[in-house]
Amino acid sequence: FYLGTTYGDCDSSLRLLGCVIIYIAPKAAIFPLEGLEGAEQEAALLNNMRVYGTILLTSMATVVFVGVKYVNKLALVFLACVILSILAVYAGVIKTAVDPPDFPVCVLGNRTLVWKTFDVCAKTIETANGTVTTQLWRMFCDSPFLNATCDKYFVNNNISQVQGIPGVTSGILAENLFGTYYEKGDLIARKNMESVEDPDDPSTNMNRYVLADITSFFTLLVGIYFPSVTGIMAGSNRSGDLRDAQKSIPIGTIAAITTTSTVYMSSVVLFGACIDGVVLRDKFGEGVHGNLVIGTLAWPSPWVIVIGSFFSTCGAGLQSLTGAPRLLQAIAKDGIVPALRIFGHGKANGEPTWSLLLTACICESGILIASLDAVAPILSMFFLMCYMFVNLACALQTLLRTPNWRPRFKFYHWALSFLGMSLCLTLMFLCSWYYAIVAMVIAGSIYKYIEFAGAEKEWGDGIRGLSLSAARYALMRLEEGPPHTKNWRPQLLVLVSTDAEQNVEQPRLLSLTNQLKAGKGLTIVGTALEGTYLENFDQTQRAEQALRKLMEAEKVKGFCQVTVSSNLRDATSHLLQASGLGGLKHNAVLVSWPRNWKQGDEHQTWRNFVELVRETTAARLALLVPKNISAFPSNGERFTEGHIDVWWIVHDGGMLMLLPFLLRQHKVWRKCKMRIFTVAQMDDNSIQMKKDLTTFLYHLRIDAMVEVVEMVRSKTLVMEQRSQMLKQINLTKNEREREIQSITDSSRGSIRRKNPAAVTTQLSVTEEPPAASKEEKPEEESASPPVSSPAQVQLIHDNTNPASPATPATPLTPSETAQSPGEQVQMTWTEKCDGEPAKPPGAATPEGIKDIFNMKPEWENLNQFNVRRMHTALRLNEVIVKKSSEAKLVLLNMPGPPKNRTGDENYMEFLEVLTEGLNRVLLVRGGGREVITIYS
Repeated sequence: FYLGTTYGDCDSSLRLLGCVIIYIAPKAAIFPLEGLEGAEQEAALLNNMRVYGTILLTSMATVVFVGVKYVNKLALVFLACVILSILAVYAGVIKTAVDPPDFPVCVLGNRTLVWKTFDVCAKTIETANGTVTTQLWRMFCDSPFLNATCDKYFVNNNISQVQGIPGVTSGILAENLFGTYYEKGDLIARKNMESVEDPDDPSTNMNRYVLADITSFFTLLVGIYFPSVTGIMAGSNRSGDLRDAQKSIPIGTIAAITTTSTVYMSSVVLFGACIDGVVLRDKFGEGVHGNLVIGTLAWPSPWVIVIGSFFSTCGAGLQSLTGAPRLLQAIAKDGIVPALRIFGHGKANGEPTWSLLLTACICESGILIASLDAVAPILSMFFLMCYMFVNLACALQTLLRTPNWRPRFKFYHWALSFLGMSLCLTLMFLCSWYYAIVAMVIAGSIYKYIEFAGAEKEWGDGIRGLSLSAARYALMRLEEGPPHTKNWRPQLLVLVSTDAEQNVEQPRLLSLTNQLKAGKGLTIVGTALEGTYLENFDQTQRAEQALRKLMEAEKVKGFCQVTVSSNLRDATSHLLQASGLGGLKHNAVLVSWPRNWKQGDEHQTWRNFVELVRETTAARLALLVPKNISAFPSNGERFTEGHIDVWWIVHDGGMLMLLPFLLRQHKVWRKCKMRIFTVAQMDDNSIQMKKDLTTFLYHLRIDAMVEVVEMVRSKTLVMEQRSQMLKQINLTKNEREREIQSITDSSRGSIRRKNPAAVTTQLSVTEEPPAASKEEKPEEESASPPVSSPAQVQLIHDNTNPASPATPATPLTPSETAQSPGEQVQMTWTEKCDGEPAKPPGAATPEGIKDIFNMKPEWENLNQFNVRRMHTALRLNEVIVKKSSEAKLVLLNMPGPPKNRTGDENYMEFLEVLTEGLNRVLLVRGGGREVITIYS
């Protein structure tokens, strides 16, 4: 609006003022127009406008700088001049009905001649001495004699003189009613006059005719005409001076629009009814001796129009130099655009000195362009953009039902605003599509600049209301059903801890969050405080500010949340339960491994951690636990080489496959290659297993190297299964001990006979859990979904669930796959044990097949079973360290938590042994659903 006001009022007025001075005093022209024709004359005229426009701009800017109060006092005088000029034009139109003015136009054939270098509109004249040739003859012939060689068109066509202003009763309106558009350089010709032309004869003496100076078309004329109706918001600009703005602005604006529209439309019709079409299209008046057409039409004298134009343009220029700097000063003082703050300063009395200087510079740029036709489309774009956004804001406020939008105008309807916005947008592209695109780019750039760098004062944003409505609609759509596997992405709840000063203790956790967000999605960074909310409100605010600051530094897009409770365990639980909204909730939790958990004063920290693992398992949330988080890279680091190793012990829904893919989208991990390790027994077909896993990755479109690690299984597994069976048949404690001892002795003898060097404490693949009582079964079954470990692989396509990928899986019968989406867990690996075929989940055994990473058996006692587990972890850790000691990151399946809390410390010790000696480890536990699919 500021640019439109500056260019429209100030620039156009000053250039017109310079043009008026040339008409008043032609001798004052610095660049003489006499003797020049065509483009040379136009260039001289524009140069005069540049010089006089600059002089007048300097003078007016000085007047405004010295005393603006005099400008306001002269406003009524300038208005009176405008009204008198309009009345003079109407009086002249009425006079043409009785006595049209003598305003001749010389036409050769149907072509309008430039009437400057000849005096008589005729080829020859009769005198007492006979027929004498005229100056017009000498323009087209090579000599003044009658036998001279002349231009063929001049010879074949007659010279005629027509009235340029035939009058309102002449019927010329019918001829001018419809459009006639010309290309640049075309001849301005009359339609209803005969012309003899030779198609084979090239046109000559073109500089003798009036030519079109620009290519004209409807939309161009709209763009040129539109600035004349851009004063609609003048009343709004003075709203601070009105006694009752709510009443005065609608009435005054509608009255002003009605008045100006009546004047403009009647002027268009009356000019077309009074003035010949060739004169209307003669932009510089070359065919009428350079006279002012409207000045000639006006009554009683052309000087009424000249003087009226002088004062009105002078007043408009002064008003612009008075109002536009104040508009800019208000923008600068509001701090909306930081780059404009300097223009908010001024003199001691508040006069906007710097704003006036910038406004004068912008006016000068338009004056130097000089051509009104070139500036008018740009000017139209500024105003159309302004009006379009005003209409858009009104329509949006109504459609969004904003409570504080209460228009008093009783005839208002949002459809009118929408229609106005559509018309403005249409006019922009009709006038000039390339200027429209440029204007929209400029407006968008200013908006984004204000959004990111400015807007210190929040005046209310209509886009924000639109965003709220769109967000509500999207959240309601998310509630319609669970997301498809192909749309799954990690929606992270990042749990961090703060110190006494409310500073985040694990900033690298947010670096890892940023690196994982190649899948976009939701991010909630939360922390828990101990105490009561009322007493710790200030700490809560400081913690929230610290989280926001760190999120901004790490470029993490999302939300932060601080929860206060009587203890940290409950506060963390509240975060886990209450974070998110509707369908936009987290599906994965990212929390750091408790550091120094073995120290006596840290026992509550690791107990809270194990409780968190239990809660995420119960809530079916994925869990990501980075160990040695301080060793993880920051966002500024780059790995130029290295590997991301995935140790795929059990299938977790594809989390282990998806996370490395997401990490490699980030520039930190982009150069790292992905390796997948899986464990096989000595009697498994490792070659076939590797082939099937490679095929699986190919279908997932994941580029990774595959390696199968073979490990020997202990015969002690038979003893474990036998022990469980004895418990189930209700033997006494002594009987069970004797039976177990005999089995143990026989097992050892068998191993020594077959392989004396065999290691007895090696990886156990499957074991049956102890029988649970009827009361314990529901708890046990809900603790973790049964999953198989990789001992034998079979790659199939699961047709029962199109959302699930083609994974190495056990074929399931229809009855076995008939589970709810939330409970269905895809089995990837099936195993064989002692030659027995594997049984799918829910088969004949009541507890199903469990493995070491399900942690179903009891952890509370360090019996032989748990000692063997520690040996298993140690053995597996040795293999991982051997293979992945140089890896940049190691991803491991995270075992489930123990059923009873007495085994928590054993569980932590197991994880510690499993990950010992590794620099960067990411423990991953799936949420019980597929997160990756072969379908795009």
